[in-house]
Amino acid sequence: MSNLADNLLTVGASITKYAEHYQRKRKEIQLLAVSKRHSMQKIEEAFNLGQKSFGENYVQELLEKAQQLSHLNIEWHFIGPLQSNKTKPIAETVDWVHTIDRLKVAERLNRQRPAGLPPINVCIQVNISNEASKSGVLANNVEALATEIIKLPQLKLRGLMAIPAPQADLNKQREAFSKLTLLKHDLNKKAFQLDTLSMGMSADSEAAIAEGATIIRIGTSIFGTRK
Repeated sequence: MSNLADNLLTVGASITKYAEHYQRKRKEIQLLAVSKRHSMQKIEEAFNLGQKSFGENYVQELLEKAQQLSHLNIEWHFIGPLQSNKTKPIAETVDWVHTIDRLKVAERLNRQRPAGLPPINVCIQVNISNEASKSGVLANNVEALATEIIKLPQLKLRGLMAIPAPQADLNKQREAFSKLTLLKHDLNKKAFQLDTLSMGMSADSEAAIAEGATIIRIGTSIFGTRK
């Protein structure tokens, strides 16, 4: 068995363990393999091992990989900052965008999505720790943005995404993620129909699962250290 196969089994077992511990249903938690700066060969190997969803942070890298691996039925997720002048190729390629943080980007994705493709699944990125250096919408501005996004027919607003400030303590990690969970709950009480929380990476996946994550973004634990 290859290292990649071992890693996927280990990560999958960890998700299952945390789901059981926190009384979650395993099928509600999707593993997103973050493949940025990793080779197409590794992606293809992971796909053949059963991993179907991959996340990329850089537009050009995603486009090159999607083209070269077009023979595989990969579900592509864009999880990096998206400039408004680079929305067209993303709109034409991906299944998900996790990092919507302004209406202009959403409107361009909506306008540039080819008519023959299903709507793009999108998440609003929330700056849940109020970090000046971090992308994302402040929590008190999320509802206004969500209200506009749901009017766009070529986008399907699925939920919220966040990358909290790093914390070593499990309880502090959970505290940050719980803010995103509460925000989703509050929006759904106002007739939004959000089903996705994209949160948690290798170092804080337990806390994210404990607080309701539905997509866990894991890179290094699957593919190893990036070049």
